[in-house]
Amino acid sequence: MKIKFPFLFTNPASLFHPIRTDNLSRLLFYLMPRRFFLMFDLLKHPDKLRPANHPKEALYSVNNIPDNLNFRQYENPLVSIIIPVLNHWETTLSCLISIFENSGNVPYEVIVADDGSSDETLNLASYASNIKIIANKTNLGFLMNCNNAVRHATGCYLIFLNNDTIVQPYWLKPLVDLMERDNRVGIAGSKLVYPDGRLQEAGGIIWQDGTGFNYGRLDFPDRPEYNYLKEVDYISGASIMVRKSLWLEIGGFDKRFLPAYYEDTDLAFEIRKHGYKVVYQPLSMVVHLEGRTHGRDVNGGLKAYQVSNQAKFFTKWQKTLVSEHFNGTDKIFKVRDRSAKKKTVLFIDRHVPFFDQDAGSKSTIQYLQLMVEMGYNIKFLGDDFINHEPYTSDLQQMGIEVLYGQWYKYDWKEWIVKNGKYIDYVYLCRPHIAQKYLGFIKKHTSSKLIYCGHDLNYLRELRRYMVEGNKSFLDASKKIEKVELDIVHKVDVSYFFSDFESIELIKRVPDYTIRTIPIFLFDEREIDRKASSDFESSAGILFVGGFDHAPNIDAVQWFVKDIFPLIKIKIPDIEFIVAGTRPPPEIVRLSGNGVVITGRLSDEELQLQYQMRRLVVAPLRYGAGVKGKIIEAMSYGVPTVTTHIGAEGIIDANKALFIADEPQGFADMVTRAYNNSDLWNNTAKKLPSIIKRYFSKDAAREILALDMPLD
Repeated sequence: MKIKFPFLFTNPASLFHPIRTDNLSRLLFYLMPRRFFLMFDLLKHPDKLRPANHPKEALYSVNNIPDNLNFRQYENPLVSIIIPVLNHWETTLSCLISIFENSGNVPYEVIVADDGSSDETLNLASYASNIKIIANKTNLGFLMNCNNAVRHATGCYLIFLNNDTIVQPYWLKPLVDLMERDNRVGIAGSKLVYPDGRLQEAGGIIWQDGTGFNYGRLDFPDRPEYNYLKEVDYISGASIMVRKSLWLEIGGFDKRFLPAYYEDTDLAFEIRKHGYKVVYQPLSMVVHLEGRTHGRDVNGGLKAYQVSNQAKFFTKWQKTLVSEHFNGTDKIFKVRDRSAKKKTVLFIDRHVPFFDQDAGSKSTIQYLQLMVEMGYNIKFLGDDFINHEPYTSDLQQMGIEVLYGQWYKYDWKEWIVKNGKYIDYVYLCRPHIAQKYLGFIKKHTSSKLIYCGHDLNYLRELRRYMVEGNKSFLDASKKIEKVELDIVHKVDVSYFFSDFESIELIKRVPDYTIRTIPIFLFDEREIDRKASSDFESSAGILFVGGFDHAPNIDAVQWFVKDIFPLIKIKIPDIEFIVAGTRPPPEIVRLSGNGVVITGRLSDEELQLQYQMRRLVVAPLRYGAGVKGKIIEAMSYGVPTVTTHIGAEGIIDANKALFIADEPQGFADMVTRAYNNSDLWNNTAKKLPSIIKRYFSKDAAREILALDMPLD
């Protein structure tokens, strides 16, 4: 067996990544032999080395075929992979082998539509078993060959795959997952790359005159702008997935584009006309050996129809092209993801949200999801510019472009200057992040500026000083207070999660727009589903909080030292479960004698803890803002004992929470609520209605629409 691999042994990022360099280095970048530049890049950026994922191109000789090309048969395949072929036997075989090796456990069938081959393709059944081979009696041409093959497909989804493609590992499931989670997606296409690792296309653009543009062609395929889910004008037909029901409704490829070319572009326009989306799925990567079957010369052969069919396409879709499309690459920012009619938001935070690790990140991901649902075009800038996985991919699969990597780290100002005119709103989180970016953005864009402070940092530091007596916290409070007030003065509107903090700020700066927004966003069905705790079947008390946050360390230490012993006098066998990321040694040492330190829990594990435990405690002695841990407990219907600091900013807190500030009073509250089923049940019943009223998606949507109008 002869297998050809391009001579690259690591991620092509090492070859093409636009690292920050001076002019001489930039010149050397383009002049150096690739392998030498690879070594130079790895030496300069060893911390950026990532696992190899270079595309595989496997070319097998006719005389040495794998003897196990026995495709699995599924009774009810979900996907029908249709491969139109005309000779080029070795190319077709390579394609089949790649499907066999890289398609995972998605139920699929393979249909090879042979349009009159005269080479070894005629004997395909002797090399690959359990595939459907449709042998046309006469040559139908590419378009009609595809239309005819669909008649033999049994899957819910059709994939049209050129025979000059080599599908890559994990290529199929992302396409299926996309279709399954969004029923408005009509067509989904793969990222196409050349065998040498360069990008061929990250979605196609159609200009106003009907000509096509392969976005990203010949660039490095791992750049952030090519790796987020997005709507596009069309997907090249080398690898596209279509809903079979929609295909039948449309009637397949339009025969006016016989025998080939522009039929895939026309299909995309037809699908949009029927109310569906055309989407680029970057997680599905396919190597396309462009030109291997039809050549590249548009002056003769089948390729010549590319020119004549463009004219037919323009005639058919002229009205749409004139009203919805553009001319000129200066509009790339808006046309590459069909966002010309959308409002663009630049969302800036410290890093991509680690939504399963801290309340602030959980709030951030919920607001990002809401903005996507509302129809904003989101660009996310994390101040560390690191591609944190799986969190970055989660955002990208939501349709959010994440700006990460060395180029953005050093040249984000260049990006702002170039694209600032397209940014309608800038949403800045946290004071130290807003302080870094605010001045430059204000100078170089006309964007409306929204600041989400999360909480008042100066108030938290002041309260820490009052608890611990360390003057450095008082100095820190005064310093950050100046920063926070300066930000409020410079932005157009400020958001805080705590009504208490919003009121305090309004007193100090009455002439500025300050609003309270929900920290977490729920819908009624979610609340009713989550609030499933039960007094009789629950036991133990739970604390939830990440330990990168100093108030949480203090809270657990105070509770274990001064409160828990008082509780154990009356409830000797009670357990205190502490769940949170990165517990420091002083917290880990508290384990034992009824104290259980779990460390980080997954969302599923945390949900189970809420359902198992009778009470949640939040013994916070200092802090600021609404405490996400308390809102989360309320959403699960679990009564909570906390302090006035913990309850601060929560409307109707006195109706929903047990509140005490001193050790004995706190212990008495826990004991009373833990042992009294009537008190527990009466409190638990109130929690869902409070969450629905004050922490709903609808409430947040109204505020965003007020300050960030969509039209």
